[in-house]
Amino acid sequence: MEKLNVPEGYNQVMPYLIIENAAAFMEFTQKVFDAKETHKTMRTEELIMHAGIRIGESVIMLADATDQYKKQPAGLFVYVDDCDAIYKKALDNGATTAMEPSDQSYGRSAGIKDNFGNTWWITSAS
Repeated sequence: MEKLNVPEGYNQVMPYLIIENAAAFMEFTQKVFDAKETHKTMRTEELIMHAGIRIGESVIMLADATDQYKKQPAGLFVYVDDCDAIYKKALDNGATTAMEPSDQSYGRSAGIKDNFGNTWWITSAS
């Protein structure tokens, strides 16, 4: 089998979100998940054509929705150190509850919906 050439710092599979107000989404992820911007290319002064953020070792790519590229939000699962703290931080930054924190067989888990149409499943492994 031929070795796959994935650029350094990227994952073989990455979510690609097309959302409204991508810049605000990036700010939300920075405040809630301590995301780091990896790159950003602007379409216009206001619209992001292509950007990336890193949460831990995972990359999420994103862009602003346009007439040509319609909105495509997603469901995202993210492991965190403290489910309850991140859940609260998300709510403090405008998210709404999809599922209150509770103990599950796979760890402490909660769900939030951000203002961009995405649902995040936040889990601290047990």
